[in-house]
Amino acid sequence: MSLEVLSKAKVCDGWHKQYSHSSSRLNCDMRFAIFLPPNATAETPVPVLYWLSGLTCTDENFMQKAGAFAKAAELGIAIVAPDTSPRGEDVADDEGYDLGKGAGFYLNATQAPWSAHYHMYDYIVDELPALIEQHFPVTKVKSISGHSMGGHGALTIGLKNQNSYRAISAFSPISNPINCPWGQKAFTHYLGSNKELWLEYDASELLKKQASSLPILVDQGDADGFLTEQLKPENLLEAAKQSNTDITLRMQPGYDHSYYFIQSFINEHLTFHSKYLFA
Repeated sequence: MSLEVLSKAKVCDGWHKQYSHSSSRLNCDMRFAIFLPPNATAETPVPVLYWLSGLTCTDENFMQKAGAFAKAAELGIAIVAPDTSPRGEDVADDEGYDLGKGAGFYLNATQAPWSAHYHMYDYIVDELPALIEQHFPVTKVKSISGHSMGGHGALTIGLKNQNSYRAISAFSPISNPINCPWGQKAFTHYLGSNKELWLEYDASELLKKQASSLPILVDQGDADGFLTEQLKPENLLEAAKQSNTDITLRMQPGYDHSYYFIQSFINEHLTFHSKYLFA
C-alpha cells in the first residue's frame, strides 16, 4: 500500500510526518500523522501509541497542541494520530458537528448512507496498524489512548481487543454513550434501532460484561462543561467495580475539556504507557 508524504518536520530530534493513503476499509483517501522518536530505526524499532481524537478534530489537533513530542522522544515511543472519520466529496455528512465528517465514533456503521464509508473501527484495529508496521520502524507492540469521542474509541477498541494492546488511557472519554445525547444521536444514525449493537460500542457496558486484563488510566477535569450530560465517568467506574476491573480514574480539579488539560497530563500518560510497552 503506497503512502503520499504531505509534510514533515524535525522535532525533539525525531520527526513528525503527515501522510495520505487510500483506505480499503473506508473506501476513501485518509490522512494520518506519525511522530518517530530519534531512536526509531530499522535496527531498533519502537512501540507505538495510537491516539484517537475527538469530535471535529483531525490528525493535526493532538500533534500540534498536546506537547507530547519531548516526552515521547525521551521514552522512545512512536505516536500515530489518525483522522477522526472518512473524508471526501462522496462521503456522507451532516450539518451537525457531532455526526458525519469529524465524528466517526470509531465504530462500523450498519445503516445507509453511513455504511458505505464509516468503518473507523476496522480501520483503527486492522488497516492502519498493518500500514504503520509495513512502512515505519516500529514493532507490533502498541497501546491506545484518546480524548472525548477518541477516549470512547480508545476504551472500546482496547477492551474488545485486549490481546492487541498493552494499556489503555483516556482524557475526558464519552464513557457511557448509550446514555448521553452525543452517543444516542450517533448510534441511532450509524447503527440503527438495534440497541444490542449499541452495547458493543459502549465502554461501560463492555466492562459490565467482561473484566479488563489491561491497565486503564482515565483523567477527567471536574470543570469540564460536558461532564454531567455527555461524559459520565461515574458510570464507567461503577461498571469497572461490577467486573472487578482495576481502573484508575482521576478527577482533576479546575480542568476543562480542552487541550490545555491534555497538555497538563500527557507526560504522565506517556510514562504510564511506557511501563507496559517496554515490559
